[in-house]
Amino acid sequence: MRILAAILFLLLIILQYDLWVGEGSLATVHLLQQSIEKQKLGNQQLSARNSSLEAEVQDLKQGLEAIEERARSELGMVRDGETYIQVIDKGRVTSDE
Repeated sequence: MRILAAILFLLLIILQYDLWVGEGSLATVHLLQQSIEKQKLGNQQLSARNSSLEAEVQDLKQGLEAIEERARSELGMVRDGETYIQVIDKGRVTSDE
């Protein structure tokens, strides 16, 4: 009877070790759950960015206004007959004195 109790106790210790310290332990599961939550948040941000880019692509495919607006803002392009005027704020100008 003592041998059976010792074997059962040893088996209990081995199972508890695997539960608390070994591979697949509670600590490992907790770290993996945190990693999953972090990845889900990253995926949501990337999904929002993808949606924004998809809308921009559709806009560029369907209309010339978006292309013109982009050319004006990013490339500084002007139409024929237009005059480009640059306004400089005096507060932002630095002197070399």
